[in-house]
Amino acid sequence: MTKILIADDSKQIVSILEEYAKKEGFEVTTAYDGEEALLQSKSSVFDIILLDVMMPKKDGFEVCREIRRKSTVPIIMITARGEDFEQIMGLDIGADDYIVKPFSPGQVMARIRAILRRIAVSPTEESAPKKIIFGNLIVNLDEYITQIDGIKIILTKKETDILWTLANNKNKVFTREQLLGDLWGYDYFGDSRTVDSHIKRLRFKLDEIPHPEWEIKTIWGVGYKFEVAE
Repeated sequence: MTKILIADDSKQIVSILEEYAKKEGFEVTTAYDGEEALLQSKSSVFDIILLDVMMPKKDGFEVCREIRRKSTVPIIMITARGEDFEQIMGLDIGADDYIVKPFSPGQVMARIRAILRRIAVSPTEESAPKKIIFGNLIVNLDEYITQIDGIKIILTKKETDILWTLANNKNKVFTREQLLGDLWGYDYFGDSRTVDSHIKRLRFKLDEIPHPEWEIKTIWGVGYKFEVAE
């Protein structure tokens, strides 16, 4: 059974989302402040987490950062309408998606289904190769481990999927729309800033260790590619 944590200080929102999630067959755990959400995330293993930004005790950003130190569980941030900085910050610190208030519970469930489908299918299909080795880079999808010069790089699942997709197609340019479609799903409701934010954070982590043989290169006005040095 799929396990979901719903964290929001609005009991009404939690109650509605809990009702819809149970109709989907999910096992639901709830939290009404950031400290409780963080405690629940450490005491149980969840398949996905819904995390409101504005919560007492610890805000959603703090909780997301703490979770990301040890877990790649998919996280959907719930943000206020019109607050672009909240959406961008959430993606920058490792969230996989965001929902803007007010929202329909049906839309939230569609987002959850889309993310869970992406976990279950490509690029992690059973028939697909599970490891890329290029120069000092190793990406292992069996264990979702990335290493440079033997040093483990802590990436989220989405960051790993982006790196895998680009590195598995070296020197091929992917548009933002292609990456959205391939990795988020065609029923994803976001925009290209989602890709840009994930690429920015992925580069920041990878660039901590020199890798002169390759880089994730921006092709201005088009997208990104895994460029191999000649």
